[in-house]
Amino acid sequence: MQMGGLRRAHQCDVHMSLTNCRKDAQNRRFPEYRTMTVSAVDHRAREWVALACTPALGHIRGKRLLEHFGAIENVFRASLTELEAAGLPAVSAQSIALGGSMRAAEEELAKAEKAGAEVITPASQKFPEQLKHIFDPPMVLYVRGCAEALGFPGVAVIGTRHPTPYGVGMAERLACDLSIRGFIIFSGLARGVDSAAHRGAVQAKGRTVAVLGTGVDVIYPRENARLCEQIMEFGGALVSEFPPGTGPKPENFPIRNRIISGLSYGVLVVEAGQNSGTRITARCALEQGREVFAVPGNVTNKLSWGPNTLIKQGARLVATWEDVWEEIPSDLRLRLQPVEEQAAGAPGTPSLFSAQPELPSKSKKLFALIRADEAVHIDELVEKLEGELSSSDIFAALFELELAGRIKVLPGKNYVRVF
Repeated sequence: MQMGGLRRAHQCDVHMSLTNCRKDAQNRRFPEYRTMTVSAVDHRAREWVALACTPALGHIRGKRLLEHFGAIENVFRASLTELEAAGLPAVSAQSIALGGSMRAAEEELAKAEKAGAEVITPASQKFPEQLKHIFDPPMVLYVRGCAEALGFPGVAVIGTRHPTPYGVGMAERLACDLSIRGFIIFSGLARGVDSAAHRGAVQAKGRTVAVLGTGVDVIYPRENARLCEQIMEFGGALVSEFPPGTGPKPENFPIRNRIISGLSYGVLVVEAGQNSGTRITARCALEQGREVFAVPGNVTNKLSWGPNTLIKQGARLVATWEDVWEEIPSDLRLRLQPVEEQAAGAPGTPSLFSAQPELPSKSKKLFALIRADEAVHIDELVEKLEGELSSSDIFAALFELELAGRIKVLPGKNYVRVF
């Protein structure tokens, strides 16, 4: 794919910018985080917000309006007749000409100040270069956290809201490994794979950006409030094109998907059903000229339909972070390689196919019954090993496997393998 937009966006000193973002975020905790005031917003930014607030004016119509008048300031200087002649609906033309859009913009900017959100428009230097070149770029982005993180090279990790333990494990592991190597992890903060991807980046103390289908001050789902705090502590960001205060409306989530793919170098799909919203993001990635990656799954599992189908259609099969790394241009890889990792050596790479240390015979019997893609209950293990291992042997082996990092315990005494 073409990397021109990303390359232009990353000529700055990446390491210095990220250091400043991290220090700033660590000094100011999540609820009190402030990055702007209304008075700091220039007139052109107000015009972009006003355009976004104009009724019956979507991304495509707004783009055509700007092309017609040549510059956004000309839009707000135009008369009602000129606006209607440009093809605007009457309600849109009247809102701009009579000042309704600008008054709405003032209200939204006040909400943004209260929410501690920075307002970024295409006129701002912080607006991601790669996002300007998609078919329907947002007119406004509201950001909490390090806005510069939106412009760094990254990979979107997406998938179903109801993943198997296998899907959760792969999303966390791949996001962690990619984050360690300098990638921004983009995702949508939804339950399931999205949240697992953000957690993986946080575990690596890396940077991740959550693209919300709500306002940046409305955390959805609510249980991710602590995760959002961690995202910003490590130099990441929460971003949305929807004004502060916007609730979790179902129609907004498919709309935001084009931003997730538009910000990224490529999209990595981890488990998705046949009718999953993940397909929308994958389609957006293809239309935007982004790379598409997919983690293969069990062909008998309905959640494997999405990634397996994408692989059949030409998506790159991904088992480890290296499968993504190999697709990255060499100059970009050199810039991403962390200095501390070069000195200390890269951490071990989990893999679907990597060799594991030999286990004791009792642990081996038990481990053979535990799968990565499906949880197994303790009662089922005891029943299957009846006559071979005593209950005390089983509990001791489970404890040893857990300490070795080979399995993990899920609620209700269920066990799965760890990648």
